Order: sequence, then structure tokens, then C-alpha cells
Amino acid sequence: MATRTLVELSLKELQERYGAPAAVVSAQVLRRLQRDSRTGAQKLYKALEKRFQDQRKERQRSDAMLHFERILWKAGVMHVAGVDEVGMGPLAGPVVAAAVVFPPDTEIAGIDDSKALDEKSRRRLDQDIRSKAAAIGLGIVEVADIDRLNIYHAGLHAMQLALANLSIVPQHVLVDSRTIPQVVQPQSSFDKGDGINFSIASASIVAKVCRDGLMTELDATYPGYGFASHKGYATQEHQNAIRELGPCPIHRRSFDYIRELCGEYCDLYYDMKARGARIRSRMEMTHWEAEIRLCAGQLSEMENKKLQLMKTRLWKRVSALRSAAR
Repeated sequence: MATRTLVELSLKELQERYGAPAAVVSAQVLRRLQRDSRTGAQKLYKALEKRFQDQRKERQRSDAMLHFERILWKAGVMHVAGVDEVGMGPLAGPVVAAAVVFPPDTEIAGIDDSKALDEKSRRRLDQDIRSKAAAIGLGIVEVADIDRLNIYHAGLHAMQLALANLSIVPQHVLVDSRTIPQVVQPQSSFDKGDGINFSIASASIVAKVCRDGLMTELDATYPGYGFASHKGYATQEHQNAIRELGPCPIHRRSFDYIRELCGEYCDLYYDMKARGARIRSRMEMTHWEAEIRLCAGQLSEMENKKLQLMKTRLWKRVSALRSAAR
């Protein structure tokens, strides 16, 4: 039986064909519905016209993310590696980096910065990336090396490991917001590259899914901290657990915030911090700020630094409260 053309489909058949949210809408079907004066046709037209615009924006975004890879592929640079790391901010667990090389002209719908995606989308896209990539390399730097190197250099080392673990030697490296040392290939660094570049965003997804899985496994080894839910980030749940249980072997002892949570700062610091948290007026803020200056000599350099950062946040809060009251 011959396939029926779009013109031959009834309104009911069109509704069934485009009922699924992921169904791609063409300009042809919109024109057909726009010319149909029936109420049902106009209702379907309005729904599909919005979907058409959303799909067009997504295509434009996807094309923009692939812009640099397409330039390199067209120039004969076939092996382009996107590299990114995750896990720089958490109080616990490893830093994980991924390097991803795609065959030329690869496209995957929905690729974006891993932070902009929910867990279900990340896991689905991770599978798509792994099925279409020519090579994937992972680099994992454990807590002992994070504390030894410092977190910045641990992130760079994770990216070096990810590149070294690729089964294909890349000809060009795309990286998010930094330059990876000791890499002989040409590199291009993009500010917020995980949100604007296809290969870097893909690397961020692979690294994020890998690290989340590791933290879920570590939750069973170190119960009570909630690693499976917060993945080591400084949520209130995690802070409370550290105060109650103390740090465990996968906590980053080089992070000064761990010392603060464990009560290793002086009593004066905690008193000033608690009083600052209660400030609600400009006058209270002014008095608190003056007290910070007077007691600066009794506090360590890090304690003073943290109170200064808190002061900046509190002034913004007080200003916002005054604006809201007007």
C-alpha cells in the first residue's frame, strides 16, 4: 500500500501522528493546518506552531555548539577531543574528567552543559555519547592527590589522565576555560565551554554520570553522610553530617571549610558568624562590621577572610530587605 501524503491525512490522523511531544513538526504541516478554518485544526496549529519554534531554536543551538568541530573537520582535522572535569566544588570524593572524540559529522540532539540537565537526561545522553563516540577517556583523581596537589591542579591532572586514556590520539583539543599543561596538541579554550561547545558538553556529561555513580557507590562504604543524594556537595544535609560524624576518609581535608565545620576555628569566629546571621537592619550591620575590624587581630587570616566574604553577602541582603520594605 502506497504511503499517503500529508495532504491526504485527515485531521484525526494528523493529531495522532503529532501527538507525541518529540514528534518533529515541519513547516508544511503548519501551512496545511493554518489554511484549515476548522476549530480543531486551528487548535492543533497553535500547539504545533509553538513546538515548531521550540524545535527550530534547539536546532539553531545544536548547530552553534557544533560550529568549531565542523570547522576543524572541514579542514581535515578528524580527531577532535572535547575535555571537561566535574567535582571541583564538593567537599568529598574524587575529581573526574572525561575526553570525548566523535567521528566527523556526529550529531546528538539535546547535548548541553551537564549542570543544565536533570539526572534522567544525563544518563540517556551518556548512553548516546558512548554509542556514537569514536573514543572516550576518563581521568580520576582521588582525594589523597587532591589534598596533595590542591584542587585546581587536581582538575588539570584529571584532564591529562582523560586524554592519556583515549584509544585515539587527538589532533586538536577543546577544553573548558583553561589550558591543559603538557599537552602537545593544539588547544582551544572556551569560557563556559560546557554550555556552548558540543564535544566539551559531551565530556561534561560523561564525567558527571561517572562521578555520580562513584559517589553512589561510596555512599554504601561511608553511610550516614548522604553521598548518594548530594554527591559530596556542601548541602545542609552534608554539613550537618560532618558536624555530627566528623570527616570520613573521602573528605577533602585540604578544604578549609572542613576545618570550619569540624569546629577547628576559634570561638570568637563562630560567635561573630552567628551574630552576623541574625542581622536584619543597616544599623545592626554597621555595628557588626565595626566589631569585625576591632577583633581582626584575634582571628586567623582565613577566619578574617571568611568574615569579610560574609560581610559582602550581608550588605547585599540588608540592601535587598530595605528595597523590599519601600
